[in-house]
Amino acid sequence: MKQELKRQIVGLLDEHRIMTIATNRADGWPQATVVGYTNDGLIIYCFIGHDSQKYANIARDQRVSLAIANDYPQPLMIKGLSIAAKVEIVEDPGEFDHAIAILLRRYPEYKIMPPPDRATVSMLRITPEIISVLDYSKGFGHTELVRVTATDVAEYLEARRHHWAGYRAA
Repeated sequence: MKQELKRQIVGLLDEHRIMTIATNRADGWPQATVVGYTNDGLIIYCFIGHDSQKYANIARDQRVSLAIANDYPQPLMIKGLSIAAKVEIVEDPGEFDHAIAILLRRYPEYKIMPPPDRATVSMLRITPEIISVLDYSKGFGHTELVRVTATDVAEYLEARRHHWAGYRAA
């Protein structure tokens, strides 16, 4: 992926806090819900409850779609992302702690809340595979479709594994 486009994607991820996540229900109907998220570069994190329909859907099918954008006052100002991704439950304690730290930077108001109970909620790691970058300033309906490669996410995910391991060792 071109570096300029990657910077634009990460910039859009960084400037938002809410996304719509669509999962696949057992009966074939898609289910879309709004959740808060944080990101570490191209890697996206969010919490879901174990008793939620999203959790059941993801346990059965790791494929999700995401939509991220604001409500813009003019059509030609629209910028956003539509993402096809795969989800994994974060199991590594170091990665979990890392994701919590970046989540608290994005949502400082959460610092007054008790830490999440891992028995009832899971942290999701969402790794994009295809991203449609919407930028209507380049023309109404303008999008650029990008396939995300292992190299694109490696600088965020694999480079962090050593950092996460440090959390476990401490």
